Amino acid sequence: MKLVFAGTPEPAVPALRALLDSPRHEVVGVLTRPDAPAGRGRKLMRSPVGALADKAGIPVLTPARPSDPEFLDALRELAPDCVPVVAYGALVPRAALDIPARGWVNLHFSLLPAWRGAAPVQAAIRHGDDVTGATTFLLEEGLDTGPTYGVVTETVGPADTAGALLGRLARSGADLLAATMDGIADGTLQAVPQPADGVSHAPKVTAADARVDWSAPAVAIDRLIRSVTPEPGAWATFRDERLGLGPVRPVRTAEVTLQPGELRAEKRRVLVGTATVPVELGEVRPVGKRAMPAPDWARGVRIETGEVLG
Repeated sequence: MKLVFAGTPEPAVPALRALLDSPRHEVVGVLTRPDAPAGRGRKLMRSPVGALADKAGIPVLTPARPSDPEFLDALRELAPDCVPVVAYGALVPRAALDIPARGWVNLHFSLLPAWRGAAPVQAAIRHGDDVTGATTFLLEEGLDTGPTYGVVTETVGPADTAGALLGRLARSGADLLAATMDGIADGTLQAVPQPADGVSHAPKVTAADARVDWSAPAVAIDRLIRSVTPEPGAWATFRDERLGLGPVRPVRTAEVTLQPGELRAEKRRVLVGTATVPVELGEVRPVGKRAMPAPDWARGVRIETGEVLG
């Protein structure tokens, strides 16, 4: 089939690469979000998907909105049979959905209908799911509501961060998307409506959502921090300044009793109290500095008895 691939961030790159390598399909164009400021110099940078398309010599479309008439005309001219989508980053209007004969087929990083929305991997970790996965489905105007073609599953490990889990799903999902394109082309794959039961939603995670509440149980704090690592990054406050936090480790026994947020600096570890057992801090990132092991940070700031993380 002739394909126009739609995607923007790094997790979409394996899927585009899989389709470029497929002998069954021809990628005739790529749709991605417009170039955006990045890095210290805030220079305009091509998205990861756009950069791969440039390297492959494929036309790149970067409309401000996929409803722009110029984009719709360009898509019609490319005449794709199907538009596979991975984390494109904008709602697709009906006028665009109707152009390819086989529609737009989205790769979503959850087992639909669970965790519809912008942050399914973060939601799976934060809510303690043991298993998640990826689903291919026919894109509709509703939020991740279309009929599904196929799934792959992935175990959520006890130390998984959102970044690590998404990396694995991006790779297995790329194979799923390529297989879905093959099945659609052969006419051997039909979309099946999603079940009405088991619907849950995963809205975009903000920096405010990533602030740690030390009055929560240790298991919830562990899941929250892992779910927002690396982006947007967990944080608390220390001496009225923001302190970035990497993954923590709940202390397995009650050898230490601390109040929620209370700090205890030992020679080889730094503990923080929660509603249950304390947690051991991993890496921390003070404002304006690089991430460092928590014991190194504690020696530098000289934590006093009774000090807390806010």
